[in-house]
Amino acid sequence: MPIEETEVVVVGAGQAGVAMSEHLGAHGVPHIVLERDRIAERWRSERWDSLVANGPAWHDRFPGMEFADVAPDAFASKEQVADYFVAYAEKIGAPVRCGVEVTSVRRHTGRPGFRVETSDGAIDARFVVAATGPFQRPVIPPVVPDGAVPVQIHSSGYRNPEQLPEGAVLVVGAGSSGVQIADELRRSGRRVLLSVGPHDRPPRQYRGRDFCWWLGVLGLWDAHTPPQGAAHVTIAVSGARGGHTVDFRALAATGVELVGMTASYDDGVLRFAPDLADNIAQGDEKYLGLLRAADAYVERNGLELPEEPAAHVLGPDPDCVTDPRLELDLAGAGITSIVWATGFAADYGWLRVDAFDADGRPDQRRGVSAEPGVYFLGLPWLSRRGSSFIWGVWHDARYVADHITTRRGYLAYGTTESTTDSTTDSATDVTTDRTAAKTAARTS
Repeated sequence: MPIEETEVVVVGAGQAGVAMSEHLGAHGVPHIVLERDRIAERWRSERWDSLVANGPAWHDRFPGMEFADVAPDAFASKEQVADYFVAYAEKIGAPVRCGVEVTSVRRHTGRPGFRVETSDGAIDARFVVAATGPFQRPVIPPVVPDGAVPVQIHSSGYRNPEQLPEGAVLVVGAGSSGVQIADELRRSGRRVLLSVGPHDRPPRQYRGRDFCWWLGVLGLWDAHTPPQGAAHVTIAVSGARGGHTVDFRALAATGVELVGMTASYDDGVLRFAPDLADNIAQGDEKYLGLLRAADAYVERNGLELPEEPAAHVLGPDPDCVTDPRLELDLAGAGITSIVWATGFAADYGWLRVDAFDADGRPDQRRGVSAEPGVYFLGLPWLSRRGSSFIWGVWHDARYVADHITTRRGYLAYGTTESTTDSTTDSATDVTTDRTAAKTAARTS
């Protein structure tokens, strides 16, 4: 059976893979997008039922297409987001092959390119883009042993309150997933404890504008990648029920008991770090810092946006913060479920090339890896703060596509291969930039 050949194999057909296909197609680069499930599958099957996007529809999309069934300031449901990417892939004619799993990628010996082994046969490619994103392997810290409570699940496996047995629930992790799941469980009538670690909690809206807009005009989406190994601080923001600012004091007032970071377990007793008040205070300072920056921007630019002094008033800390619980007898408290909203780890076991550092992390700069011809896309802080967000990955994909196109030009020198003309590339980029600028002007 002959080996199929193409210029680029893109692994993954989520937001990163679809964005990559658009830019490669615009450059006229032959490519194939391989997806082991369906387009944007994780939005459909690895999120809870009531999840919505954490950014408004005017912002959390690609420049080339608006949501057809979501108002600009509304928050798309997980199914609407997945449908959006399916429609986008159809719109650009992305060569996506669903139900094809990549099992290994290895560099050829003595000739350019890579052998991509898949569940549907082998493909030879000059370039490979790993567009599988950051949500590959759910992480549950090895703190509470199996059997200590009836149910322990990761947030990616949580669907709704009815899924869990009767009884109280501990939610570990206070990012967007943790706070939304804790709030949903509390509204269902459960007793809920929420383990809160370091976090950033921006205002949902301030002075009539969404926080996504504020991060844009303040230049914070373009913040540089932090140093390698710097601690990642989770963002607590919510689009649920029309969108609201995550306020841990308000959450406590509804009956959710806040505790510090989950530290250890021994003989039925779970212990929490004495860091709750500090974590809340640090989150407050980041929140207030953004308000101050927004106020300064309004004054500096003479904008007529309504003042919002009440947003600066935090109120007193609840008792669970001033006198935090440090131990919890799980059985005595009636805890029957623990939901671990503790993030994900990358899994590149299929990518058998020299593209990783000593700690197993992708060794890359703006998606261009240390292994020539291999690229990464969709990772947090790939090039900037916005890299793992829908609109951010689109811009990162353009940079990667430009890099591939330039490299193709060098490799084609002195051969009979035809490559995309650099003048055409520039014209395409200018047109895309103008379209994106017009869209931003309309939606802001």
